Amino acid sequence: MILRQFLQDHVLGRRPGSLYVSGAPGTGKTACLSRVLLDCKDKLAGSRTVVLNCMALGSPQSVFPALAQHLGLPVATGRECIRSLEKHLTAKGPMVLLVLDELDQLESKGQDVLYTLFEWPQLPGSRLVLVGLANALDLTDRSLARLGAHPAGSPRLLHFPPYTKEQLTRILQERLGQVAGDPVLDSAALQFCARKVSAVSGDARKALDVCRRAVEVVELEVRGQTLLKPLPGGDSPVSPVPKRVGLLHVSRVLSEVFGDRLAGGSRGAQDTFPLQQKVLLCSLLLLARHSHTREVTLGKLHDTYSQVCRRQQLPAVDQAECLSLVTLLESRGVLEVKRAKEARLAKVSLMLEEAALEHKLQDTALVGSILAQGLH
Repeated sequence: MILRQFLQDHVLGRRPGSLYVSGAPGTGKTACLSRVLLDCKDKLAGSRTVVLNCMALGSPQSVFPALAQHLGLPVATGRECIRSLEKHLTAKGPMVLLVLDELDQLESKGQDVLYTLFEWPQLPGSRLVLVGLANALDLTDRSLARLGAHPAGSPRLLHFPPYTKEQLTRILQERLGQVAGDPVLDSAALQFCARKVSAVSGDARKALDVCRRAVEVVELEVRGQTLLKPLPGGDSPVSPVPKRVGLLHVSRVLSEVFGDRLAGGSRGAQDTFPLQQKVLLCSLLLLARHSHTREVTLGKLHDTYSQVCRRQQLPAVDQAECLSLVTLLESRGVLEVKRAKEARLAKVSLMLEEAALEHKLQDTALVGSILAQGLH
């Protein structure tokens, strides 16, 4: 295990250094590192471990006061905070392991924040071991080129490839095996989910989410049938619904939530919008009407979309998947996206007139319901 060996060599071996862990969402980066840290907890007891999720920081520069607070230093700002941290990290004391998840959120003009962090292990007397995790494979080459000029400057690289169909199948089987009673997913449905998700992203979280939502579909079907009164003579008013998740349930969830690109359905993708894309577009319409502007940030759009989903009692996707939905809509000419270094600051704007968009959505009941409720 490369992660375990890296911690052994650098933290326990008192050798400052850095490691950059890359991989698409849902490929196990954070989960694997968390497990290694848990397994090595006793061995690392003599050092100081700080774990920060950069997505939760207000700005790239906020990483410095956040680290100072975790290390028990007086919280300052700007250069004063950086000088205080450098003095602390080069003084005598235990090794400091700093784990930065969602590292790409620290990209900034000139990349000063990332350069400062990755250059700290190179300082004379440094006792810092830095581990950064992010999605982009080329972040260090693209944003931190000058680190290569130092003999030990470039961080060691570790890439987590997307999960294969076989790996996703094992993950799903293991999770389902933790549930008592008969299997809730039949084998064909599980294999279908693993195959479709591995073909697009290899994201284990997405595969698990599809299965969870498919189970919810079956639960609603069962609940709906039990509420129906029997017909005279004792006959059931409808055909019995299955109590296990089948291939059709998984296919329906893949299609409605993630679009036909995942489900491999026969419906024309250009003629209809999957449910989540409809809700996202309605949310953008709401924001456009409320703020009288056609351009909003992805973060604001995702917040409004999540609020709409709660009101409509629909499952919502996270911000990373929201960006994927926006990209799909951009490819269909409905939206325009202006990328930013921080995903949540990307600008999303509507390319169609409101009336034309409402016509294209072809779901007057849903659109009317969402727009009528407005923003609160």
